[in-house]
Amino acid sequence: MTHVTDPFAAAPQLMKQWIGVSLAVQDSLEPSLIELVKIRASILNGCANCINMHTAEARAKGETEQRIYLLAAWHEAPVYTPRERAALAWTDALTALSQGHTQKAAKEALEAHFTPEEQVKLTLMINIINGWNRIAVGFDLWLETPAARAA
Repeated sequence: MTHVTDPFAAAPQLMKQWIGVSLAVQDSLEPSLIELVKIRASILNGCANCINMHTAEARAKGETEQRIYLLAAWHEAPVYTPRERAALAWTDALTALSQGHTQKAAKEALEAHFTPEEQVKLTLMINIINGWNRIAVGFDLWLETPAARAA
């Protein structure tokens, strides 16, 4: 059996601060948009823990199954608003930096639908979820959500 490091036990003060920043950023934009961004980045990063967690949270906040399922192919799905599409494009561009710097077109769409302050908030959220994905994947975390346990 492989030993799994619990980052919350290993560095509790830093993890507490990380959670605090995460919560502050997530509360800075509309909840539905934030959950879509979290799910999309987690799909791109292959983070099962975060996909599980954030799909359950999105459902609890009223997101539809259709919109959750279609995030994997959001480019072709007509169910997202122009603002959501801009956020998802920005998420893709920043999450996949290693695949080439493709953020120019995404930035133009972002600027058309988000104020400068909202652009910063969204960018911080994308960084936060990418960080959580790396913590969860790196430490092989699996946290059951109440909705997943009930199912």
